[in-house]
Amino acid sequence: MDDDAVAGFVQIARPRELTARWRAELIACWTVVANSGGAVVPLAFPVPPVDAEQVAPAADALVAGLAPDRGRLLLATVEGTLAGWLVVRRELHPLIRHWGVVNHVQTHPAFRGRGIGSALLRRARGTATEMGLEQLHIGVREGLGLEDFYRRLGWTEVGRWPGALRLAPGDDRDEILMALDLRTAG
Repeated sequence: MDDDAVAGFVQIARPRELTARWRAELIACWTVVANSGGAVVPLAFPVPPVDAEQVAPAADALVAGLAPDRGRLLLATVEGTLAGWLVVRRELHPLIRHWGVVNHVQTHPAFRGRGIGSALLRRARGTATEMGLEQLHIGVREGLGLEDFYRRLGWTEVGRWPGALRLAPGDDRDEILMALDLRTAG
């Protein structure tokens, strides 16, 4: 699926722009992705299984931090339904204000295998450029093949934090640090 095959993209740059419908779909997507083993479980809610009531405060906190120059939520829709989403967030320290971080890259399981994640990440490049960013960074969990997915989209592995992620006792994984230079990315 290319960007044109996704029926639409919605960019949310301010908390007031998120409708009740999109909020509900965002929480539902995050819940099902977390419960299906997706690498998207923040400290804000417990290890899965989780329900919408547990995910809602994390979603609300994420949306509260949106601002045109600081963070944007990007939604991908298919036939009017939320198919996936991510966040592009600017780093605020003056020495690194030129780069941003991509967080919470999620594709609803009902839409997996259709290129939604790839389309979202291609669109995120434009969002980041609109924000005046020159680089994007992301940390991905080892053991899921995510580094290969990002490499295919032009990202480069720049380092690892060995054993940084403890999923369960005896299940430590590296966090793979990846970057995309927007000045040279095609």
